[in-house]
Amino acid sequence: MLEKLIVFVEEYSMEAALEQLLPKMLGEIEFQVIRFQCKDDLFKQAPERLQGYASWLPDGWRILVLVDRDDDDCAVLKGRLETMAEAAGLRSKTAAGHGQSFQVVNRIAVEELEAWFFGDWAAVQAAYPRVPNTIPQRAGFRDSDAIAGGTWEALERVLKRAGYFSTGLRKLELARLVATHMEPNRNSSRSFQAFAGAIAAVLV
Repeated sequence: MLEKLIVFVEEYSMEAALEQLLPKMLGEIEFQVIRFQCKDDLFKQAPERLQGYASWLPDGWRILVLVDRDDDDCAVLKGRLETMAEAAGLRSKTAAGHGQSFQVVNRIAVEELEAWFFGDWAAVQAAYPRVPNTIPQRAGFRDSDAIAGGTWEALERVLKRAGYFSTGLRKLELARLVATHMEPNRNSSRSFQAFAGAIAAVLV
């Protein structure tokens, strides 16, 4: 039975989003989000943090490491995460195999956090009512994890056209407000669904 979930993230807006999302997904289970300055900072500092946890992590605690793919190769990035857990002396879900106990789950957000927002457009509309409701049906937006030219840039353009963020996207404000309205069960983003699957796995 999960007692506490610790989540490593690489930046402020993901932390802000998860502070709103995780209570909806975990119920009363305790969680802690540990934010690093960027992906490089996570890979620099997380190994030592994981080693520290390995020496005393209770049976009912799990660690979720969540990073953006950006321009990295998914397989290479996942390999780095798996190696980091193994070097710390922690069992990852991937290494443990199906049905076996684990301590760490590694997940990659296929593009960026903003892909999750495109995957739950109703939440974006609730936060910013002037945005068109037809965005998910438009060419280039149907697959929220494959939006060309940068997902947050695309979202900024849509919001600006609707009269929001005229001086530039404030990502932290956006993340907190949209995540407040998100419903995990309706998100069409594959990377969000992979994240939700990781949450489901630690709840077992």
